[in-house]
Amino acid sequence: MSRNKRIAYRGCLLALALALSYLESLIPVFYGIPGLRIGLANVVTVYALYQLPLPDVCFIAGGRVVLSAILFGNVTVMIYSLAGALLSLAVMLLAKPLPWLSSMGVSILGGVFHNIGQTLVACFLLSSGGLLSILAVLLPVGAVTGTLVGILAGILIRKVPIGEWREKPEIQGDEKSKI
Repeated sequence: MSRNKRIAYRGCLLALALALSYLESLIPVFYGIPGLRIGLANVVTVYALYQLPLPDVCFIAGGRVVLSAILFGNVTVMIYSLAGALLSLAVMLLAKPLPWLSSMGVSILGGVFHNIGQTLVACFLLSSGGLLSILAVLLPVGAVTGTLVGILAGILIRKVPIGEWREKPEIQGDEKSKI
């Protein structure tokens, strides 16, 4: 893939992740736990994890967190999101090569560890180890949302591989008349 195509592809995936993040911010999902969300933008992260080199995945995941916080949140949101995204991405990178884990399994781990990362940062910032008890709710929620994200990302990985993004060949003489 040429440098220009790679830059364009990263930009498109980042824009898609931001759009999904914004769409999700419009969905009121609050069951007594602040910040509880499905994580639709993580579909793009999991897709990128299986389709692009590591620097591109980091750019997309980090860029989405920072830009989403600037556009739809604040510094506190950015701190929690970065903690979750970094731990999640690290675990997914370690889990991806395991032959017995599919993209859905990797995504489930990502969802669970995203919640762990955010909870650990909350414990540190608020100096309260008691917040760890919230993981009793967040871990199953992370597994369920990770499953949904993994299913969607798995479909994209199979249906939209980067290898299929080829330029169309030039139209030859007689073929022009068919158009």
